[in-house]
Formats: sequence, structure tokens, C-alpha cells
Amino acid sequence: MLVHWLLIECGHPHELQLVDTATGAQKHPDYLALNPDGVVPTLVLDGEPMAEAAALAMTLADRHPQAGLAPEFDDPSRARYVQWMFHLANAVQPLFRIWWYPHEPAGAEFSDGVRAHVAPRIEAAWQRIDARLAAGGPFLLGDAVSAADFYLAMLMRWSRNMPKPATQWPHLAALAQRMKARPSYAALCASEGLEAWN
Repeated sequence: MLVHWLLIECGHPHELQLVDTATGAQKHPDYLALNPDGVVPTLVLDGEPMAEAAALAMTLADRHPQAGLAPEFDDPSRARYVQWMFHLANAVQPLFRIWWYPHEPAGAEFSDGVRAHVAPRIEAAWQRIDARLAAGGPFLLGDAVSAADFYLAMLMRWSRNMPKPATQWPHLAALAQRMKARPSYAALCASEGLEAWN
């Protein structure tokens, strides 16, 4: 979702190809030839297949400076931007994998305990980010939207059916509304057939 959304936002010409993970298409030899890890997304840039959503998001934002989604390298806010991208990729997103696949770290018989342990960690992440937005928002870098806000919005959407979704925090809920109001989000939903996110 993140990479496709930024392709639309940046106006980067692209062609989508469905990789149906429900049927295991990400493990098909043709896909593994592009992405040996067998995960999505894969983006072919300049003829070279690339992976890792956060890295792809940063690359797209840097390649399209006219979109204004990444501070320039000499901008004082660049370090904070990079920090947020890495934080979301390394500290927040992995918690969702534990939530959705609790059998992986502990075995199926301990799935309920794993989820009970990880849920407060996800909620603590939302609390920290909400406090940051309250102190210096409305976006992660202040007044300027960045690729990090797109990443955050995707993760927030992922939480929509959890016991305490991200939108239960007021500043996160406001950010979600701002991001969903972007024309690129409507185009993304139409293209991917995404259900409404309230």
C-alpha cells in the first residue's frame, strides 16, 4: 500500500502486477526471481528489482523532490525524517507481524499470550507518536507532510480491526483524516479496491 500510494502521489509512471499472497504467489519461482525473500512489495526501478517498503518510499520521495515528501539532504529536518522512517520500519511495523502471526515467535499454543503481550506495545507506540503530533504536528515533521506520514497512515490503517485502533488517539485520528483526504488516497483505494477505513 505505501509504495503504491507514493507512486500515485509522486506521479511516477508505473504498472501494477497482482501478487496474490492468499494463494502463495509470492513464493512462485517467477516472483522469487525478482524478490528471493518472497515478500511484497517489489518495485522494478531502472530495470532492477528493489524491495523493502520503507527504502522504496524513501527512494521515491528523493527521486521526486517536486512532491515535497522528503527534506533535502542538507535540511535540518532530514535527520528527523530518516529517524521516523526507521522507527516505523524497525520498531512499529514488526509489532504488527507478531500480532498477525503470533505462532511464529512462540508456537500456535501460545498465540493468545503473544497477542496479549504485543497489544500493549502497539498501543504504547501509538501513544508516543500521538504525543509527538500533539507537541509539534500536525505531521511528523511539523507543518510539512512527508513520506513518513504516508507510512504512518498505512500502519494506522492496519490497526483498524484491532481492539484499540490507532484512531482512538486524537492526533493520530486527525492525521488519518488529513491523509485520507488526499486525492492520491482516493485513487489508491479505487485502484486496489480497498474497503473504507473509518
